[in-house]
Amino acid sequence: MGCCSCWTFPSSPPFFTLSNNNCIAFSSSSSLSWSFSSASHNSSSVAVTLKLSHIVNANSTRFRINCKAKDPEVVDCVGTGLDVECLVSQNEKEETEAEQAEKVKNNILLEWAVLVSPFFFWGTAMVAMKEVLPKAGPFFVASFRLIPAGLLLVAFAKSKGRPLPSGLTAWLSIALFALVDAACFQGFLAQGLQRTSAGLGSVIIDSQPLTVAILAVLLFDESIGLVGTAGLVLGVIGLLLLEVPALTLDESNFSLWGSGEWWMLLAAQSMAIGTVMVRWVSKYSDPIMATGWHMVIGGLPLVGISILNCDPVFSGTFQELSANDLLALFYTSIFGSAVSYGVYFYSATKGSLTKLSSLTFLTPMFASIFGFLYLGETFSPMQLVGAIVTVVAIYMVNFRDSLQ
Repeated sequence: MGCCSCWTFPSSPPFFTLSNNNCIAFSSSSSLSWSFSSASHNSSSVAVTLKLSHIVNANSTRFRINCKAKDPEVVDCVGTGLDVECLVSQNEKEETEAEQAEKVKNNILLEWAVLVSPFFFWGTAMVAMKEVLPKAGPFFVASFRLIPAGLLLVAFAKSKGRPLPSGLTAWLSIALFALVDAACFQGFLAQGLQRTSAGLGSVIIDSQPLTVAILAVLLFDESIGLVGTAGLVLGVIGLLLLEVPALTLDESNFSLWGSGEWWMLLAAQSMAIGTVMVRWVSKYSDPIMATGWHMVIGGLPLVGISILNCDPVFSGTFQELSANDLLALFYTSIFGSAVSYGVYFYSATKGSLTKLSSLTFLTPMFASIFGFLYLGETFSPMQLVGAIVTVVAIYMVNFRDSLQ
């Protein structure tokens, strides 16, 4: 509440000062003073009784204080004899509740913004990658997305006191994880982005929960039930609808390896295998440390392939990259990898894993929207149907237990 001073006494009166630190100071003409902490209040009107045994000339004085701050809050103090009773009015309570409701609303909005942000960064990073790929080269872009982001994650984990991987088994598991989930995934992704749209590629990559469900059945004897099985079948249909229109049906021109959708499907399988490997890797290393190091290690062979492949950035065209190109590279690495992974792990540790799983569809949605806005990418009618079918299938597999 705001600070106010009120007094009403015939002679040598004590005066009262109500201040923002919730203390009430009492003073007499002899400059003696005492401070009392006010009690917290949960009801509409709360009394705070203060003894005035040390105040001169207060024995027979009755007084009432109405202190108004700049806001409508009202504090009524009534003194009789050696007691002072201060009442907090209903207006203050109602306004306090309104302020609390506003804070709760703001907190909810902030929580959802944090939850959605990784999927926004992943989706928009696909668009940023596609724009800079022709100028920098696919393998260089893939390596640049991994190595700086991995170093940032390792530094973050170290600052939080997370232990470094220790022992041959720990580093071996991280190296294999890096080969599959970092090098293969990002390499296939970069190859696919050269040949297909960011939105379509994102839908295909986000179909990896379908493969994860199959691997869980084969490797861990998990049951996916009727809904999960129906989701898998529907997912296969959706993927066929996505890929068939892009394949060249003329036998003389047909090339499976020339299909961007095929490369994206390989990327999805790499990500799915990497997802299953996390259980094994986490037995020997801290998950965040393992994530950071697998990005660094997985990015190194991509640098070598980029040099051998004579990517444009290594053939004298690096100086030709514009400020927007450099910005796109750093965006894909910092926001598309380091920040998004960091926020994802943060949300997961806060018990939001179910919400995170339910928001998987946002990545292709953001990729499609920004791909259309910045790159003019569109879906064919059949691909649009396939995308919708695939997203429904992913939902059925992810939430098969609640749908049974």
